[in-house]
Amino acid sequence: MPTTPNPPSGEKAPLISFIVTFYNLPAHLLDECLASILSLTLSPEEREIIVIDDGSDDNPLEAISDKIDEIVYIRQRNRGLSAARNLGIEACTGQYIQFVDADDLLNTTVYEHCLDITRHKDPDIVVFHLSDKKEQTVPQTYEGPMEGSEYMRRNNLRASACGYIFRKKTLVNLRFTCGILHEDEEFTPQLFLRAERVFSTSAKAYYYRDRHHSITREDDKQWVLKRLSDTRGVLYRLAEMADTLPTADREALHRRIDQLTMDYLYNVITLTHNGRFLEKCVEELTQKGLFPLPDKAYTQKYKWFRRISNSRQGRRLLCMILK
Repeated sequence: MPTTPNPPSGEKAPLISFIVTFYNLPAHLLDECLASILSLTLSPEEREIIVIDDGSDDNPLEAISDKIDEIVYIRQRNRGLSAARNLGIEACTGQYIQFVDADDLLNTTVYEHCLDITRHKDPDIVVFHLSDKKEQTVPQTYEGPMEGSEYMRRNNLRASACGYIFRKKTLVNLRFTCGILHEDEEFTPQLFLRAERVFSTSAKAYYYRDRHHSITREDDKQWVLKRLSDTRGVLYRLAEMADTLPTADREALHRRIDQLTMDYLYNVITLTHNGRFLEKCVEELTQKGLFPLPDKAYTQKYKWFRRISNSRQGRRLLCMILK
């Protein structure tokens, strides 16, 4: 099991460690990101900000020189987002962890609501929303506590690791899988299954920039095929894991697997527009017991997609109408 550092003897651990991952971005975005964290009502003793530079071509330190005393800067050779986050986990000493991508921001006023839950409700996870707008509306209510498996059975799990504050001890030995795209899809459900006290709020506490050259917008053919292959691998590993779990946890994970299977097929259609490739993927999913999609009332989109995709004719229709 990986070991993690403890604060120096006699010092209290920070409440929260912000792990900020940075790679080849305009340095002013990192500066804005750090400013949003430093604007929170956290004393220097309550917060820890760790910037993991994943081997960027240019060092960003000059652009954030006025904040250098407020952060821990760690540079690694370029190994990808998963490795950067794993390094941040090993390095941090906070009771809780918040991942932040360096080109994004915290909606400071709204995020304070999440911090209040963290301070006063002893959560394992605080779930909030991401937004492409700089929100100011602070909700007055939240749900919880509930076990992580209960949350997964009742809700569509949002995979992004930036969408929640979580207790570091909840991880145990859980880490991100290196070398794959969309690593959050594998990490997040496993984290929730470890959690006993989950609180959920409608707070839009995290502002993300929909940047044109982000991973999710990449349209290179080889990149698309890797994205689909990596998602398929995550599906198979989660399915194998589900077979070993107690009934309640297995039901919770299967809901996530069903939704991820739907998303995978949707992406096969919209990213390749190749009917033969789609049928090959359906055949492989069928052999793994992941298709046809089970008749569940998860969401309207799921019900609609399940009915149409269950026949070859319906899949041909989807190839024609989905862009």
